[in-house]
Amino acid sequence: MIRSELLQILAKDNPELRPEDVERAVDTFFDEIAQRLADGGRVELRGFGAFSTRHREGRKGRNPRTGETVDVPEKRVPYFKPGKEMRAKLNVS
Repeated sequence: MIRSELLQILAKDNPELRPEDVERAVDTFFDEIAQRLADGGRVELRGFGAFSTRHREGRKGRNPRTGETVDVPEKRVPYFKPGKEMRAKLNVS
């Protein structure tokens, strides 16, 4: 699903809201998650999962075009851990 599909579904399920309001709500939702992660926090949505960040150490990499060795700096990367209910839905036999 892409963002525009999500907006269409939410607008259809909530006809009392204007499309601009639905878009603003979705933007706010994702902006708040991103901001919390940027601040070093964690976001947990019960039944869905938890968003957090993980630290990656700096390392030596290779430029695939030239083969030259380059330094890759340390960084934080986003991480998602699905909740128990989400895993149960995905693994239905």
